Amino acid sequence: MPRRRPSALRGEWVGRRCRRRFPVIDGLSGACVAGLRRLERERAWGEDTEAAFWHWKALAHGSLRQLEYAFDGTDCCGVLTCGCYSYGFREHLEVVLHALPKKSARELRALVWALDEKVVGRAVGLMPGS
Repeated sequence: MPRRRPSALRGEWVGRRCRRRFPVIDGLSGACVAGLRRLERERAWGEDTEAAFWHWKALAHGSLRQLEYAFDGTDCCGVLTCGCYSYGFREHLEVVLHALPKKSARELRALVWALDEKVVGRAVGLMPGS
């Protein structure tokens, strides 16, 4: 007969952790991720930084229509989870970059600036007269 786990004997529920809503930011060191988690815990942000990074990345790599709506200011409903990209995602990342320790902020800033260049490069093509 197979041996039972101690938690099964005590009647405790041993479940898996719930799946994260947004993927973890790739390319960050463990120290940077730990600093980010600490900052989010202190300020009760939850996964807001990962959500903001994910939305900013989606804007950088998404369709030109999303990029056009993001900068005209008419498609913003003010709900972070709805998918309209013009509501403060980049501003949240900027707040996080200033709140993190220098080394961690440097790592995250490199990833964010790469996305910034892509967004600006694509937005230049949408400008009238270009």
